[in-house]
This record gives sequence, structure tokens and C-alpha cells, in this order.
Amino acid sequence: MPHRAAAPAPAPAPAATSPAAAAGASLASLELEAAAMEHYVQVRIFKIIVIGDSNVGKTCLTFRFCGGTFPDKTEATIGVDFKEKTVDIEGERIKVQVWDTAGQERFRKSMVEHYYRNVHAVIFVYDVTKMTSFINLKMWIQECNGHAVSPLVPRVLVGNKCDLRGQIQVPSSLALKFADAHNMLLFETSAKDPKESQNVESIFMSLACRLKAQKSLLYRDLEKQPGKVQKLEFTQDPNSKSSCPC
Repeated sequence: MPHRAAAPAPAPAPAATSPAAAAGASLASLELEAAAMEHYVQVRIFKIIVIGDSNVGKTCLTFRFCGGTFPDKTEATIGVDFKEKTVDIEGERIKVQVWDTAGQERFRKSMVEHYYRNVHAVIFVYDVTKMTSFINLKMWIQECNGHAVSPLVPRVLVGNKCDLRGQIQVPSSLALKFADAHNMLLFETSAKDPKESQNVESIFMSLACRLKAQKSLLYRDLEKQPGKVQKLEFTQDPNSKSSCPC
């Protein structure tokens, strides 16, 4: 006789979920989402722009800080590019955006307004082996001031390519005098030399520490316009002291 297949056993009925348990699970989910959003919103974003003539090493400095390496091959920056690095300062995670711009006028003219918008700090770079790049710093400072960058925005001066010791044209004494006249710190370094990597790090970290103390930050406005940013300014307590290790 032909065999009949046994009928499948009925699936067990799902366990009933009490309204209290469902409400608890929903509340827990909302709390997790709120915690994630709060963590995301409270990450400060500091926009640091790098300015100077072509071929002074702006892109290489950016690579060294954000990626920890020196690029094997670089091409002239066209327009504007930026890289990000998240750093920890006194237990707070801070995102540093380093904006790199073309040094040639024909590559940057259309982007310059966007480049200077909402800037938090400025790094002026010259090549220690090219006196013309140092002389042109006055032009770059004038451009910066012409785009309404506040004098309160921290600025630093960086002499790059110090590894080329036999070709140096800009003495440290001259650069220091220029930096003092424009209320800037002076850093002399080499983006190429791995031994100078800590010095490159110090350039950006010193600015990040100073900005953290000033309470100047960008928040992502998640509720109104996802992906957009807005600038918030807080007044620093003149009596407060920062314990930033940078």
C-alpha cells in the first residue's frame, strides 16, 4: 500500500508579549538611539585651512597628519580637498578637518569663498628652500583678511622641507621675526622626514587644543538638516585654565 506523508506538526503559538514588556523594549531602543545621537552630536568639528604657494608641501603636511605617511606621489591640488582625523584631547573626541587648497590662482578662484567659510584656524605654509614662497606670505595673509577671517581665529606659520638642510634660503631668525609681527607661532618641520612626524602632529594638535579651550565648534544639526553643519560660538571664561597636554 502507498504510504501517506505525515502531516506537519502545527507551529507553536508565539508567546504573548505583555504591554509592559513591549513598552520596555521600545523605551530601551529609544534610549539607545538617543545615546547614539547625543554622542554623535557632541563630537566637535574644527575646520583648519592650509594656505601657501604651490609646491610648498601643503598636501604632504595634510597626509602626514591625517594618515601618518608621506605620499609616494602627489599632483597639484585642483580646487579644494579636505581630510579628517579624530583626535582625543583630555578625554574628548574631536574631529579635525584639514582643508587643502590649490596654490595656483586658476585652480582656486571659484572655490575661495567656500574655503574660508566657517574657518576655525589657519596654517600658513612656506618652503624654507624658496625665499619667494616666504615673501608671498604677505599676499596670503591679505587674502585671508580680505575674506573676513576674524583676527581672533588662531594662525600658525609653518616652514616646510627642513630636511633639505643644504638648500635653506629662509633663516629661522627671519621667519620668527615675521611670525612675531603677525602674532603667530612658528613651526619648522618636514612632512617627508619620518623623524619629524611628531612635529607635524604638534602643529595641528596645538591648534586643536587651543580651539577646544576657546569653545569654538561646529555641531551637525541632526534634527533640522541632516548632513548640514552650523557654527556655534561660546565665550571662554578668562579665569579658566586649560590642562591640555599639547
